[in-house]
Amino acid sequence: MNTHQNKVVEFEDLGIKDYQSSWDYQEKLMKEIIDTKIKNRDLPAEEHLKTSNHFLLVEHPHVYTLGKSGHEENMLAGIDKLKEIEATFVKVNRGGDITYHGFGQIVGYPILDLENFFTDIHKYMRNLEEVIIRTIAEYGLQGERSPGETGVWLDVGKPYARKICAMGVKASRWVTLHGFAMNVNTDMRYFEYIIPCGIKDKQVTSIKRELERDLTAGEMEDIKTKIQKHFADVFEADLVSK
Repeated sequence: MNTHQNKVVEFEDLGIKDYQSSWDYQEKLMKEIIDTKIKNRDLPAEEHLKTSNHFLLVEHPHVYTLGKSGHEENMLAGIDKLKEIEATFVKVNRGGDITYHGFGQIVGYPILDLENFFTDIHKYMRNLEEVIIRTIAEYGLQGERSPGETGVWLDVGKPYARKICAMGVKASRWVTLHGFAMNVNTDMRYFEYIIPCGIKDKQVTSIKRELERDLTAGEMEDIKTKIQKHFADVFEADLVSK
């Protein structure tokens, strides 16, 4: 067992923050972790410095992001339309295709050194899905995985299958970036301007749409608390507020 493993995860709720500055902050945290790992190369094992882990929750103003393997034609709105709906468009370095972030959507960014947990990206993605599956179960929703497609879905295998949480990540030297976006009170009209994740025959949904009611600000905070609890359980981590 690696005695230098650190399963403490520093948690921050960033509130409402624009996409680019949130991405810059993630990159800064990732660089700090990678710099520590590079330093450790020149140190004897017993003197290795522990690397940090972070978990950010945030809401973004309206933005469409396109992953590095994505197809720009899945963005259906032109520049004029984006201005009209007060949305921006950003190309990012995560996996996956195009997705939407906006108000009423809870976005989670774990910046973890997976060498503190396990070195398996597939397991990491399944763990993130599990966090969301457990969270929405508390609202009577049965989240599922869809074979060959990341994220969390409802009614997989049925004509009305729909995605409630999108995921896209990047990892460098086993340090993760980007994460998940769960639709809670999201204005679903914004998804009409893209082919979400490049998947044409599947719908998107939200907790609001499934429960047929708006969630209060207090309930939004409750969901964040539940996400933290399930994240700590699934990753066997010790979450501490920064």
